[in-house]
Amino acid sequence: MSRKHRAVDDAEYLRKLGYEPILSRRMSGFGNFAISFSVISVLSGCMTLFAYGLNYGGPAVMLWGWLAVGTMVMAVGAALAEVTSVYPTSGALYVMAERLSGGRRWGWYTGWLNLLGLLGGIAGIDYGASLFTGAFMSLQWGITPDSGTIMVIFCCILLLHALLNLFGVRVVSLLNSVSVWWHVAGVVLIAGLLFVVPSNHQSAGFVFGHFVNNTGFHNQFYVSALGLLLAQYTYCGYDASAHLSEETRNAGVAAAQGIVRAIWWSLVAGFVLLAALLFAIQDYAGTLNTSTGVAPAQIFLDALGVTGAKALLLVVIGAQLFCGNAEVTACSRMIFAFSRDGGLPGSKYLYRVSTRTGTPVAAVWLAVGVPLVLALPSLWSPTAYAAITSINVLGMTPAYAIPIWLRLRYRHSFTPGAWNLGRWGVPIASVAVLWVACVTILFCLPQAWPLTVNTFNYAPVAFFVALALAWIWYRISGRRNYHVPQQTIATHDASYETI
Repeated sequence: MSRKHRAVDDAEYLRKLGYEPILSRRMSGFGNFAISFSVISVLSGCMTLFAYGLNYGGPAVMLWGWLAVGTMVMAVGAALAEVTSVYPTSGALYVMAERLSGGRRWGWYTGWLNLLGLLGGIAGIDYGASLFTGAFMSLQWGITPDSGTIMVIFCCILLLHALLNLFGVRVVSLLNSVSVWWHVAGVVLIAGLLFVVPSNHQSAGFVFGHFVNNTGFHNQFYVSALGLLLAQYTYCGYDASAHLSEETRNAGVAAAQGIVRAIWWSLVAGFVLLAALLFAIQDYAGTLNTSTGVAPAQIFLDALGVTGAKALLLVVIGAQLFCGNAEVTACSRMIFAFSRDGGLPGSKYLYRVSTRTGTPVAAVWLAVGVPLVLALPSLWSPTAYAAITSINVLGMTPAYAIPIWLRLRYRHSFTPGAWNLGRWGVPIASVAVLWVACVTILFCLPQAWPLTVNTFNYAPVAFFVALALAWIWYRISGRRNYHVPQQTIATHDASYETI
């Protein structure tokens, strides 16, 4: 069937879900996969939290944890994809929760948690890119950036991503498609050079079995569990495929496939990248105490020299910029959708779409403004970056689990869509919910000892503040103004498929 007919079918199904098509539906299935793959970005998450992993369990936890967390996240992603196939809307998680439960508050709190996670993700990704940019400046010009300089770089990156997103979905889709190949080529290049060029490599026993604890805690199991943050943070953001579903052709299938494929390819690419970095470590203590500010830069420097290190840093920075841009896109669509349903202060302004580009302009600016505020504690706190990444995990993972849990709770009335797990739907969803419950509790716990003002984990504070704001705003405005439109599609028609 022609693309024109596909677009008409997608639009009709969206209307049956209660929404009038506003955004431009110009994204292909590959483009939809590309945005989630770009947001997961192993060249962002694995790199920015690499030193964290070296301290919290070391190589053994980093590699085995990557595989274990990846397996669990695949279960979460597959279960979420199954629900996405039925409800392919920009609102994504909160719309799913409301449709499945029939209760407004399920959707309301899911939406606020999802938004917190997306905003924390932008802060983490772009601040990480600023750290690596600072490392490049250190090698190129001998500058050792302080926290103030890093914050200026961070602001510039946020501005860049806002401007790129204002050009429209075609530019965003093109950048995400380029991003896929940039990430694949970047991982192959980095891994290939690190495996081949250095004359000395660590042993397999070191890479797969060496445990390190530089946390102040004495319980190795607890330290190993905290070390899973590196993987869990990297594996966040695949709901971007769902948030871009109103701009994707054949959304009922393409958005679901985009989620699962992005997780799978990230699992493979991330394992190769981490293994290459760990094998190439020349000096463990020197890597942790590097003057560049980021541990991977020191690995590049020791293994390849200054020129090689600078070249690979540019590859990593490019990937991180692609990643941050994709996250701003996903977050702005979430803001647009939630405001369209009256879920945020200033909703009537936030969901307005530019007639020229089809982009929600105010939503884009909010998507870069709040992350700036979230990152401000980095000016004085050495553990603030780990807290920012925890905010991302604490917001996103419960928001993923709520629609999955509701799909379990109402499984007898749930009719799968065009993409589904068949008889494996219930057991996979059960595993997903249990995993998210464990992760949510884990990353609310202290991450350093002794506990001081500088080492305090403020992620759970942000988590509960977001819930408090959600409750307050619901009492002030949400009860009157928040309304997810009634769907006109019957339950037995939920398997509607665009072809």
